[in-house]
Amino acid sequence: MAELFDKHGGFRRLHSFTLATIVQLETLRFCRRFLTADPRERETKFYDPKGRQYDQMVQAARGGRQNIIEGSERAATSKDTEMKLTDVARASLSELRGDYEVFILDRGELPWSVHSPEAKAINAVSLDAPAFQDDMVHESAKHAREQRKKYARWLDADDPVVVANAMLMMIGRALNMLKSLIESQGKAFEKTGGFSERLSTKRREIRDQQKDAAAPACPQCGQPMRRRQSAKGDFWGCSAYPDCKGTRPGSIAP
Repeated sequence: MAELFDKHGGFRRLHSFTLATIVQLETLRFCRRFLTADPRERETKFYDPKGRQYDQMVQAARGGRQNIIEGSERAATSKDTEMKLTDVARASLSELRGDYEVFILDRGELPWSVHSPEAKAINAVSLDAPAFQDDMVHESAKHAREQRKKYARWLDADDPVVVANAMLMMIGRALNMLKSLIESQGKAFEKTGGFSERLSTKRREIRDQQKDAAAPACPQCGQPMRRRQSAKGDFWGCSAYPDCKGTRPGSIAP
């Protein structure tokens, strides 16, 4: 029955997962550094008196990463669910991107143009392929930390607008990766179907095998025969038709 299940897991090797991990961690750090519920700090930080902005950004960042995980794990039995959860990850990160955009606008600034030198520099960052051995959790966390260093000049900036813009660029890149991932998942689904389709095919194969075991043998080639219908009534036809055209009267019991 193993052939019924899709390969699943493996999300820790995805660049989109690595970026989503960095985005979640850096969103936590960003909120701690630049959001405040203290009215005395409202001149220097984003004033969030009830903590709703903090919670919303943290949850959106978490949703991006966690839905990649869940979608990958659910792939074993449902490609459709895998694609839906990957799309939920995209939606969560899109929501987070909107929060960073508003933060920048609230500071009286504009998001960087994709043609700006800083945006081009961030988008030119090349992520290393992970090389995991047998300790996936530890090694993937270490890998994410190493890749984070490539963005450190922006993420560690004192200016919150610089950090927010860097996050916008990184989230945009993750969104593009997830879009490509969904497209590849869709192609795989079209080619092999999902668990339900393969289960139905397997059931048909088993039923056909059971019928073959009970059917008479073809008098010409010896292959099992299948009961068929014609204008003159039932008859047995060779299962190898059209290569073999052997028949038997339908009155012959299996």
